[in-house]
Amino acid sequence: MAIEKKYCLNCSEVIQGRIDKKFCDDQCRNTYNNQQNALSTNYIRRVNHSLKKNRNILEEIIPAGEEMAKSTRARLLSDGFQFRYFTHLYETKKGNLYHYCYDYGYLALEGDWFLVVKGKEV
Repeated sequence: MAIEKKYCLNCSEVIQGRIDKKFCDDQCRNTYNNQQNALSTNYIRRVNHSLKKNRNILEEIIPAGEEMAKSTRARLLSDGFQFRYFTHLYETKKGNLYHYCYDYGYLALEGDWFLVVKGKEV
């Protein structure tokens, strides 16, 4: 009875050892799995970077020692703010909808103005 040769999923070298082995060594296993996860990992990394950048922009708008400030859409955009990325929403009893990037949020006001607020720590 002939033994069927198995080949590494990463480098296609002949595998020595156990029957159920899929990779020739740990390096090939890690490389293969990293390549499989690369697209989703890169997407998550880009989104997290955008969220952190948005939070830092909101933080810079509020003066030290203050809890809130106003800003224009033009200023936010010129600083690189991306409105499509936020971590959560908060709706007040009055129906105002705040978009938050972690602990800093903003509320759309009239005429392309935004109220930027620092959230309360829980």
